[in-house]
Amino acid sequence: MKIIHVPCLEDNYSYLIIDEATKEGAVVDPVEPEKVLQIASDNGVDLKLVLTTHHHWDHAGGNDKIKEMVPGIKVYGGSVDNVKGCTNMVENGDKLSVGADITVLAIHTPCHTKGHISYYVTAKGEEDPAVFTGDTLFIAGCGKFFEGTAEQMYQSLCVTLASLPKTTQVYCGHEYTVKNLQFALTVEPDNAAIARKLSWAKHQRKSDLPTVPSTIGEELETNPFMRVDLPEIQGIVGQKSPVEALREIRQRKDKWRG
Repeated sequence: MKIIHVPCLEDNYSYLIIDEATKEGAVVDPVEPEKVLQIASDNGVDLKLVLTTHHHWDHAGGNDKIKEMVPGIKVYGGSVDNVKGCTNMVENGDKLSVGADITVLAIHTPCHTKGHISYYVTAKGEEDPAVFTGDTLFIAGCGKFFEGTAEQMYQSLCVTLASLPKTTQVYCGHEYTVKNLQFALTVEPDNAAIARKLSWAKHQRKSDLPTVPSTIGEELETNPFMRVDLPEIQGIVGQKSPVEALREIRQRKDKWRG
């Protein structure tokens, strides 16, 4: 399995997922189809699937165009998310395949949108799995609660995604990492792992390199939204439950101007 970042718009990422045995591929959130197809062509990839995380235009807005450009391509999206150009709706637990060796599991991760889907991707062999989290989980952050509740985001982040293997590579929808880590330090100023990762992330961006992927293990150490089960985090933000702590941290983030 090979994964290629495709920077789009101002700070979005699309991703190509390539089965190296067959050169068949899928693309996550191809908002700029021309760019995606050029990179697919450069790598000799036969694109078969579009995996849409959610209905917002900066993720689903290229679907109709890519269908015109690649006749017969299948466009997957969450069954309750009204995804533009969707040809195949997915439910939590549905499985898809890419080429001979790659399996994709659809995981319902609602809150940012009601039908948001994260895609958990595994390959035969020894490679680490990957999860494409759209705007539910960012590196050191999470999406705004546009269509859901703190309870839903807690379930999506701290139960569903946190239960994936710690080595799972996290590929999110935006390059927000530096700002997210700067905010994370306002919650946990003494967290050395956050400080280290911030220094690294700034260096990556200065070199015009992505900060993605992270891993589930790293997120559990550095992402305040995934650390709300810890009594010390609840204490820092003056709350007595994980959900209340998550709600409080999100409200702080919404007001924070960095």
